[in-house]
Amino acid sequence: MSVAILLVDGQELPAQRGQRLLWALLDAGLFIPNLCATRGQEPPFGGCRLCFVEVAGQRAPVTSCTQKVQDGLVVTTRSPAVDRLVRAGFEALLSNHRLDCKRCPGNGRCALQAIARQRKIPLQGKRLPKIDFDYPVDVSHPDFGFDRNHCVLCGRCVEVGERELGGGILTFSRRGIRTAIETFDGQPLATQDCAGFARCVEVCPVGALYLRQPGKTDKP
Repeated sequence: MSVAILLVDGQELPAQRGQRLLWALLDAGLFIPNLCATRGQEPPFGGCRLCFVEVAGQRAPVTSCTQKVQDGLVVTTRSPAVDRLVRAGFEALLSNHRLDCKRCPGNGRCALQAIARQRKIPLQGKRLPKIDFDYPVDVSHPDFGFDRNHCVLCGRCVEVGERELGGGILTFSRRGIRTAIETFDGQPLATQDCAGFARCVEVCPVGALYLRQPGKTDKP
């Protein structure tokens, strides 16, 4: 790939022509909220609707994970329109995300906490009603746990399982507000061939998939 020169927030930025804009911005040290993007995934999932930026010539903000780099692109990473869209998407995610951060295995390394801190959005949103499906926590496997109450449906575990592990353990199931990530047969993790499953845990941006700690009893 050849190098393109972008103008980002008034500063020139060299980037590989044709790559996804999100990666160019992140590699430059800019904070762009994102949950579902994984490097190498083509086409990008584009499901979390958080990585908005403004691009000159576009009528509305675009998701940076779907925008390709081209020479002369003029990008604004923060604007009232961008901030409104990010806040709305973030609050929608939180509306069915169980907030028990102190007990969550992802506490301190959670992407939701990072976004809230960087964009000054409260984790306890009040504009949308809370929905809690109260899914049972899968602690059937001795090494891994799966708490769907924390899942943000980013699809990273599904994508990395299919692309790197030769056929994943997890998949999307159901539709609409009841969409969830489950094992293919709906059975507990203990019944699955979990070789390589640590990679799925690694890419989870929250505390939905986690490594169990020896001697510690998880919340059932």
